[in-house]
Amino acid sequence: MPSPETAPADGDSPLRIAYLSYRGKPHCGGQGVYTRHLTKALSDLGHSVEVFSGQPYPVLDERVPLIALPSLDLYNDHYPMRKARIWELKTRWDLVEVAAFNTGTFPEPLAFSLRAWDHLRHRRDDFDLVHDNQCLGWGLVLLQQRVGFPVLSTIHHPITVDRRLEIAHARTLWESFSMRRWYAFTKMQGRVARRMNHIMTVSESSKVDIAADHKVDPEHIHVVPVGVDPEMFRPVPGVRRVPGRIVTTASADVAMKGLKYLLEAVAKLRTERNVELVIIGRPAEGSASADLFAELGLTDCVSWIHGVSDERIVELYSEAEVAVVPSLYEGFSLPAIEAMSCGVPLVTTTGGALPEVAGSHGETCFQVPPGDGEALAAMLGTVLDQPDVRDRVGANGRQRVIDQWSWHHTAERTVDQYRALLDRQTPRTGSC
Repeated sequence: MPSPETAPADGDSPLRIAYLSYRGKPHCGGQGVYTRHLTKALSDLGHSVEVFSGQPYPVLDERVPLIALPSLDLYNDHYPMRKARIWELKTRWDLVEVAAFNTGTFPEPLAFSLRAWDHLRHRRDDFDLVHDNQCLGWGLVLLQQRVGFPVLSTIHHPITVDRRLEIAHARTLWESFSMRRWYAFTKMQGRVARRMNHIMTVSESSKVDIAADHKVDPEHIHVVPVGVDPEMFRPVPGVRRVPGRIVTTASADVAMKGLKYLLEAVAKLRTERNVELVIIGRPAEGSASADLFAELGLTDCVSWIHGVSDERIVELYSEAEVAVVPSLYEGFSLPAIEAMSCGVPLVTTTGGALPEVAGSHGETCFQVPPGDGEALAAMLGTVLDQPDVRDRVGANGRQRVIDQWSWHHTAERTVDQYRALLDRQTPRTGSC
């Protein structure tokens, strides 16, 4: 419990927020996008935010300082799964990271949380609270229970869902075993989640899954949807749609994202018409989707684009006749609302929170069951054949985003959660 002279501000006073993100890829992947836009919107509201992050570091507004807490960067884009050299091991947290890596599990959440604790335990008077972005490492418990920080954790969705889907789609017994080892950190995340002061999530669907998988009391989980900047993500005047072009975002080529089923759908469609698929993301060598890409012979009608700016992503949406989110599960889906905000008609599955986000079939989006390449191909064909319907649904989708999903709204609702957390200073503990 902070002393009276360091107690957090009350009422409408500006808050001092230590924001933690164990990684923050700038232009794709939910963590970096969420970090960049939420912290900017919090600054717009007059609050003070410092971001603490490991690699890849997020791109932030000029008013938001970045405090780098470097990891060993064992999963960088150039040399993923590299082994650290002995001279790189300079701190005890480096040893924790490499030890976890050597057991086959993903080490970044644990190691980052301990680095954050080590830094912030000396800065209790500088911040009113800590906001964790889905790290859920043991260092957060130390910050909460030993240092006295009120801690709020955002859980976009429980990574246990990813674990189940990856294991279910494993191609060999060895791959299944490797996935079980890789996702061993989710056990820690569940235990830490049960000990957090306050949990925030992005959809009612994720709230149900967090309560079920992490055994968190639903009363301690609060829904604050994420947003989009409708002035940035908008139809671009003068850009004409390319006939037959489909666009999707693949920030991670994992089973949960359903890229496999979209590739199957495109392979079927190309036997009937001219189609082109543009994937915003980086191909992953050796993945199931990469194998299928080669097997289906899609090199002449599928292209990958990565490392581009938000402005180029907006142009790609404006050039497409239809956008697709083929995921088996989503906790929210930033790509869905970004596409809708650009006025491009969206075909999406009904996995996870996608119906909650995208709205009604035939009104603001088009929906198919998850994991069904045949249904996806049929729906894409229908949408491509009906330009008037596409235009109407695309316009309705953009209006839905304007009405409901903006970063300003997200920031205001997040501040409400901060103040609710500070109003009940007593830390809550839970079972391990």
